[in-house]
Amino acid sequence: MAVKPTTEYSEGSIRVLKGLEPVKQRPGMYTRTDNPLHIIQEVLDNAADEALAGHGKKIKVTLHQDGSVSIEDDGRGIPFGLHPEENAPVIELVFTRLHAGGKFDKGKGGAYSFSGGLHGVGVSVTNALALRLEATSYREGKVARLVFAAGDVIEPLTTRASGGAAEGDRKQGTTVRVWPDPKYFESAALPMGELTHLLRSKAVLMPGVSVTLVNEKTRDTQNWLYKGGLRDYLVQTLSADPVIPLFEGEGFADGGHDSFAEGEGAAWAVAFTEDGAPVRESYVNLIPTSNGGTHDSGLRDGLFNAVKGFIELHSLLPKGVKLLPEDVFARANYVLSAKVLDPQFQGQIKERLNSRDAVRLVSNFVRPALELWLNEHVEYGKKLAELAIKAAQTRQRAGQKVEKRKGSGVAVLPGKLTDCESRDIAHNEVFLVEGDSAGGSAKMGRDKECQAILPLRGKVLNTWEVERDRLFANTEIHDIAVAIGVDPHGPNDTPDLSGLRYGKVCILSDADVDGSHIQVLLLTLFFRHFPKLIEAGHVYVARPPLFRVDAPARGKKPASKVYALDEGELQSILDKLRKEGVREGSWTISRFKGLGEMNAEQLWDTTLNPDTRRLLPVQLGEQGFAFTEGLITKLMGKGEAAARRELMELHGDAVEIDV
Repeated sequence: MAVKPTTEYSEGSIRVLKGLEPVKQRPGMYTRTDNPLHIIQEVLDNAADEALAGHGKKIKVTLHQDGSVSIEDDGRGIPFGLHPEENAPVIELVFTRLHAGGKFDKGKGGAYSFSGGLHGVGVSVTNALALRLEATSYREGKVARLVFAAGDVIEPLTTRASGGAAEGDRKQGTTVRVWPDPKYFESAALPMGELTHLLRSKAVLMPGVSVTLVNEKTRDTQNWLYKGGLRDYLVQTLSADPVIPLFEGEGFADGGHDSFAEGEGAAWAVAFTEDGAPVRESYVNLIPTSNGGTHDSGLRDGLFNAVKGFIELHSLLPKGVKLLPEDVFARANYVLSAKVLDPQFQGQIKERLNSRDAVRLVSNFVRPALELWLNEHVEYGKKLAELAIKAAQTRQRAGQKVEKRKGSGVAVLPGKLTDCESRDIAHNEVFLVEGDSAGGSAKMGRDKECQAILPLRGKVLNTWEVERDRLFANTEIHDIAVAIGVDPHGPNDTPDLSGLRYGKVCILSDADVDGSHIQVLLLTLFFRHFPKLIEAGHVYVARPPLFRVDAPARGKKPASKVYALDEGELQSILDKLRKEGVREGSWTISRFKGLGEMNAEQLWDTTLNPDTRRLLPVQLGEQGFAFTEGLITKLMGKGEAAARRELMELHGDAVEIDV
């Protein structure tokens, strides 16, 4: 007897979210939901962008008695005339439309050449998650005011002539007052420590700009105005005395630079200490990147190569000691402020910078500056070299201890495994690479010190319903198990992970349908027969590039090939070409076909280099083990064709399913 379904799935089942509804439905996709600080920061970032563009000298934040927060600046004021295409006031569009803002106009004469706001969902998210928002713009001798509730206009735009000092009107600028809606946040209270740190850092990064915080409840007023910039800030924040004097500097590209846009670059202050927790703060276009990113990697790369070059020049390295970047960077304290034309961030809250060019950008300015400084202050250079060599020796001794405990009873490693030199599991990585041709490029392009390559021929066996004692009948799976040094096991077993040979096991396949299939087969293998590796965070998926852009020669710059890892990075590359004056459409965009097309250097730059690659950790979703097991059974089970078809019909157009 047929069972009638309880719910009907038809055309009417599809819901289209309009306006700010996506933000209200899924606020966690757009902002932090533990407290409202980030939606306040979105408004603050816009005020800071005005100062960064040279149009403001004052920013004032007021915490009102009624729980609202207002942010004032003396910038240009948000335009309030009608938008030429949308036939609505621009100030209304800014607060009510996702992906509407002045930060997308990156061409010549654009309103913001360098800005932190980039996604265009910033203050519209603030508006969507607010009980009430009042926006006032002072511009061109007029004052415009607009009021919203839950993202909708409740008091339409009104404009009047500015009354000047008699009415307390400013000449120009913007004031935004926000009442955050508590239902969207775990706590409605702003974390005062984070807020003051954020405001103080804005003042540090914009010397000469006054930042004020007024708390009406406590009647306290704090003001920050720095003229000494990054150096003063770092000195005040350090918990221990530096081993050598602070190293500070800055470098920015000029109009004739052959790799970077005019104005791109960085300013930095670095101190090396022997103890205490390191102080590390980085910013991109004044946005704090609490999780670092590619600009931090550029600083590390520049410091390491300069110190390594100094050590080699003066023959300071003891025999048998190999210097790694973390040996130099381990005791580095720094404040880094980078300016990047089109920054690509990880996530809307911009905690990490992903722009691959930022590594080269920062490194290219830091390295020569430090090399010059070290050779002008040789005694300080030797002290710094001593600190780095000491860290390397400690690291190598720790690695040797682990090796002795493991013993020598290791299975014979697969012949096609190209192993790495290091035995330090924390840094070692093995890449399971699709195909021999890509495996060959990966072997030549890898870092031999800590990266191993295991090429896989063809598609791996679907192991979802294979018994554990039959696994090793398959050569590929036998080689994977022996290479990583862990035996197959179940979710309730307690396997011996002491034999694990690599801290990261990385699946590397083409960015096409076959590559995705191989990824799924390998993930099935690890989930079914090596679940503790996933649980312990050892399994990763590498993201190779999706596009190649062939750019024509322009001026002094030769023709070039640039790889984009995703749509966002592709757009960033095209924006940069437009900024450099390249004629629209003169470039060629090709969808990338496979890893085998790349030579060793290209594979290193896009997929293997820890500073520029995208490596996604494999983790269980919030639903837990049982839910994931049921979902993979539908996807990989032999007798699950009907369930698999239903799943594909429901979710076939989804980018990803979080398991």
